[in-house]
Amino acid sequence: MKNSKPLAAFNSPFELGVRMVYLLNSLQPAGADLQKLVLLDYAIVYSDDLGGPPSLHTPVPYRGGEYMSRRDLIAQSLYLMSTRGLVAVSMDEAGITYFAGDTARSMVGALTSPYLRELDGRCRWATATFASLSSRDMTERFAQQGHLWGAEFEGATARGHQWQ
Repeated sequence: MKNSKPLAAFNSPFELGVRMVYLLNSLQPAGADLQKLVLLDYAIVYSDDLGGPPSLHTPVPYRGGEYMSRRDLIAQSLYLMSTRGLVAVSMDEAGITYFAGDTARSMVGALTSPYLRELDGRCRWATATFASLSSRDMTERFAQQGHLWGAEFEGATARGHQWQ
């Protein structure tokens, strides 16, 4: 028998992938780059931090520090969901943009658990509130409200990474 590692149910590429499908579905017809999706994911999960509806998940101390691990997981989740037609990817001179795939609307419409209905509502709130902002403007707004990853962003900026 092969020793296999059990699949994580929480904070796994699958869980974040489902959130990304719902988020990209609410952004239609627009899409978003990875940085904006990371920021919107924070807004969805911890919406109460940003003056929105009650948070989707229980707020945990130091939740802003999730950024570094969440970014990689979201990238993995987007790839996973793209292999199933739930996420579409466009690459051009501006970079990589993710969109809801051809089957995203069907998935969102077919799943009706209370959690997923709440997720859909948070996604609609987050996109209505933040979709028109650039990643840089979102980062500044979140920081002004006392949220997010100050040290991580300052370190990334010092290394020359810029967000649009």
